Amino acid sequence: MTSGGLVETAFYSRTYDEAFEMTVEARDYVADGLGADRENVAFGERSYFDCEALRLTTRLSQVMAWLLVQRAVHAGEIGVNEARHEERRLGGREVCFDNDNEIIDGLPPRFRSLMERSLRLYQRIARLDEMVARGGD
Repeated sequence: MTSGGLVETAFYSRTYDEAFEMTVEARDYVADGLGADRENVAFGERSYFDCEALRLTTRLSQVMAWLLVQRAVHAGEIGVNEARHEERRLGGREVCFDNDNEIIDGLPPRFRSLMERSLRLYQRIARLDEMVARGGD
């Protein structure tokens, strides 16, 4: 899966494609579906939608940023050691790992699916980030 701290190219490409497709799906949902779904819940629950939509976009933004750093390493634009610097590592852990299942279970199916899949993707990237930081050990 990693080689000297780098994510291997084939795995990286599939993961990048998955993350990109999920980002587009989330963008489309936020643009087209979130507002309608949000209107169908009690006023007091709308803030949950807003918070979870921010968590979703934060997860996907952090994942995409990390994957772009890996792409830069593969392209020779930055070195492996530079990719291991804290500012290039996966960020947002406090927000992105948080998942209130009680709230998630009450979300509409499409939103719930995005939340669950984005969490799994973020968790997978977090494991890869740790492996890269350790040098692939």
